[in-house]
Amino acid sequence: MPEFTVIIPAWNEAKYLPATLRALERQTHAPAEVIVVDNLSRDDTGAIARAWGATVLLCETKGVAYARQMGLEAARTDWVATTDADSAPVREWLGFYSAAAPGRTALYGPMRFCGLRDPYPRLTQLSYSIFLHAANVIGKPNMGGANMAYSRQAALLVGGYAPVEAYEDVILGQELDRLGEIAYVPGALVETSARRLDKGVVQFVWRHFRNVTGHTRGYFDEMRE
Repeated sequence: MPEFTVIIPAWNEAKYLPATLRALERQTHAPAEVIVVDNLSRDDTGAIARAWGATVLLCETKGVAYARQMGLEAARTDWVATTDADSAPVREWLGFYSAAAPGRTALYGPMRFCGLRDPYPRLTQLSYSIFLHAANVIGKPNMGGANMAYSRQAALLVGGYAPVEAYEDVILGQELDRLGEIAYVPGALVETSARRLDKGVVQFVWRHFRNVTGHTRGYFDEMRE
């Protein structure tokens, strides 16, 4: 079974990062290494990551794509898994990915918002799964950086992450799809913070729509303002 390095890009994530690292600590298939790429945080993000035993890299170029690329280049295992600093994978996350990895170049799984009243978390998971299925049917698989895994060699072969403000994860996923087989892994669930809804559902959906239709500016990177 392949070993995984987990890469987490982070910018001012001291509030959310402990929950992410706790979820990784509890994995049934333990990661070989957890790399937190600190993208010029002004809080205790780096110190918190070190206290949890993660490898901390400082990325001095602003932008999540650059942080993800630095983590990819630093990883030493055959496989890389990525999540976000405000997200919590289920305990079996890497176990599911490890079982599905042979013969594939990349994997991705479902997500849902956490911190909402029932039944909204389940509804967000259902709607996101429908969206992923539709994207796959039209030949444009949508692999989100909060929940994806891939062969490190394959990712480097296609050039890694495009240097864009947003959509870098989806671009990489589509390049990997052209290179070899990718697979959706239903059990590899990741829960992610609902803070993306802070400015309203309509604005969230609009920003997401712009990015999945090819716009590579703005989106969640606007949190940096």
